[in-house]
Parts: sequence; C-alpha cells; structure tokens
Amino acid sequence: MSILCLIANPADSELSPALATAIARETGGRLNWLAHSIACEIIAPKSTDALAIAKDLAGGVALDCAEISSKNRRKMLLIADMDSTMINEECIDELADALGIKPQVADITARAMNGELDFSQALETRVALLKGLEHSVIEKVRRERITLAPGGRALVKTMREHGAYTSLVSGGFTFFADFIAKRIGFDEALANELECDGEALAGTIAKPVVDKDTKLSRLNALLDEKGIDRAASIAVGDGANDLPMLQGAGLGVALHAKPAVADQAHVRIDHGDLTALLYLQGYTEDEIVR
Repeated sequence: MSILCLIANPADSELSPALATAIARETGGRLNWLAHSIACEIIAPKSTDALAIAKDLAGGVALDCAEISSKNRRKMLLIADMDSTMINEECIDELADALGIKPQVADITARAMNGELDFSQALETRVALLKGLEHSVIEKVRRERITLAPGGRALVKTMREHGAYTSLVSGGFTFFADFIAKRIGFDEALANELECDGEALAGTIAKPVVDKDTKLSRLNALLDEKGIDRAASIAVGDGANDLPMLQGAGLGVALHAKPAVADQAHVRIDHGDLTALLYLQGYTEDEIVR
C-alpha cells in the first residue's frame, strides 16, 4: 500500500486543510493529519499518478510531496550527513572565513557537493589552505558559528525513543562531528581527522578519507551489525558524496540538496526541516520527542 505525504515547513506552513482535502479528493485516498497544518498523509491513493497530482495542485505552494510504501515505514536505523544537513553550515567554509579565504574555499565546496569535483581531492585541497590555523580559532568557530539545523534533535531523540540506532557520518571533521553528535544525541559519529602541528593545523587529514564510499560502507556495516533489514533504514544528506548512502538506504532523503542529488534520491525535501523524516515515517506530533 502506498502513502502520499504532504509536508510543509513548520516555521512557515503553507499547508491548508482546504489544499490537503482537495489533493485527497483528486487522488482518491483517505486523509489523515499527522501535525495540523504542517504534515498529513493520504492513505492508499487510488490514482496511479497521485504524486504528480499532488504537485500539480500544490502549484507554487511551498509544500513537499512524497509517495512511499507503508511497508517497513518506521525505520530502525538513521544515518545522516552533518554539514548543511544536521547543521546549517559547511564547517570547512567557516574555518576558511577565519583566515579570510572563504570565497575561494566555498567555491570548491559547492562544486564538490554538486559532484563536479572528486570529493577526496577537493577536501585535501581545501584542508591544505587551512594550514597554520590555530586550535583556539577552530574552537571559536565551533562555538560561535555552527548552528543546529531545525528539527534535528527531535528527529534523533524520537527515533532513539522508538528503538532506532542513529549514526552521524560526515565528510567533515571529528572536531565538529563528535561535538555535534553529542549535542543532538546520536549514538555514534564518524568523520575525518584534521592533523595538527603543535597548536595549529598541519594542512593535512588522516587517511583513509571519509568519503562517499565510507558512508555507504558504514550503512552496510550497521545493517549487518544490528541485524536490521535494509528497508528499515533511512539516510539523509545534501551533497554528491551522500548519494550512494541515500540510494543504499531503504529510504534516502535529499534535504535541501544540490540539484544533482535531489533528482536521484528516493525523496526530496525542499521546504520542510528535519522533522519531515519523522512525518515520512508516519509519526504524529504527539509522538515526537522535543
């Protein structure tokens, strides 16, 4: 049985009861609200073009529409990217800003995340530009510039409350990932380690590099270790290095992603926040742990 999900941005919802009712009527399914005026599901739509109908009726409304299977809907494994997914920033760009070279580094970051450059080579190039950056400055960047993405804590806390294992796997750096994972509540974190020369960055990273292959490998390893069916896993990310992980999970969600990624993921969320992953799983507002 298929489920059509309609999800808006909780901070500025444009999902009206009238619109939801109209989509349910045209698709021939049963309307059920998960969070009033924020998210609803249309159960067992009769139309074979339910998703297209929903998008057409939504028109210019800021609304995410996704059609998923009701089977294995609640996931037991969450694997997530960090930069521009669980946090709002790209950490390496913020470090570069401290050296006054953010435009140069951010351009490489954007191209790498869009799949235009080899991720590992682009990462090594950018890290080399950070050579000499003092540890105290890195701490200040983490403290003052890095912000949690909306809905992230609710996503992780709710899934863990319902028995899921949560993994933060980042092509960024352990200095940030370990800290962010603890703040949000992840069970584990995996990321690249910046090498130092005394109290400053050496301009290199420890090998092997955590890249797209690592992310997919960690997903597969966790499925084996925890005895979880692939269909019961969900992954979220925004960049090209997340794509194999997104495609390898039971449900891969491209969150505010680069076009090349959004077009190839199972589901794209362009407007909602990270709680959208809970609504996709059928959680109601009353079940979400804030």
